[in-house]
Amino acid sequence: MSESIEIEFKNILTKEEYKILLKTFKVEEKEIINQTNHYFDTPDFGLKNLGSALRIRIKNNTYELTLKQPAAVGLLESTQLLSETEYQTAIEHGIFPTGIVNQRLEKLNISMNHIEYFGSLQTKRAEFTYKNGLLVLDHSLYLNTEDYEVEYEVDDIQAGQLAFQDLLLQYGIPIRRTQNKVARFYQQKYNF
Repeated sequence: MSESIEIEFKNILTKEEYKILLKTFKVEEKEIINQTNHYFDTPDFGLKNLGSALRIRIKNNTYELTLKQPAAVGLLESTQLLSETEYQTAIEHGIFPTGIVNQRLEKLNISMNHIEYFGSLQTKRAEFTYKNGLLVLDHSLYLNTEDYEVEYEVDDIQAGQLAFQDLLLQYGIPIRRTQNKVARFYQQKYNF
């Protein structure tokens, strides 16, 4: 179990911009990993309405349950590892193990008993060190759509923002207002 603050900048890319960045940073196909995010919320979108999100991510045969909630700077991420059985039970029956995520949900007055499974989003991800952060290139597939995105995860918000804006400027990529993946998923599924 862990908690950390996530500070990241993101920008939607065109397919061509995505390909240019892959080529520029010499990303080989074997370096791209597959991951799947499974999203959960209450039937009335209690988490979404609080600016929070709950997911189970499958990556490299591991299962991580993560709650993201707004923090003073960035997002507070509360994460706990799940077994494959715990993952299956959450997806199929909406039953989650106790732990830090459950504790955080209780503080938000969200009962784990009211959490439902909403669907999944698959991502082909390349990630590597860039300046003082982690640069991520994502190709996501969900609900008969796909999109491309660049994310930049940092510890220092000001330096990170400057580095990210410089990257976009250097490659002629316009700044685009970009929602996070779960918001894009809900937009596609429910036309929010």
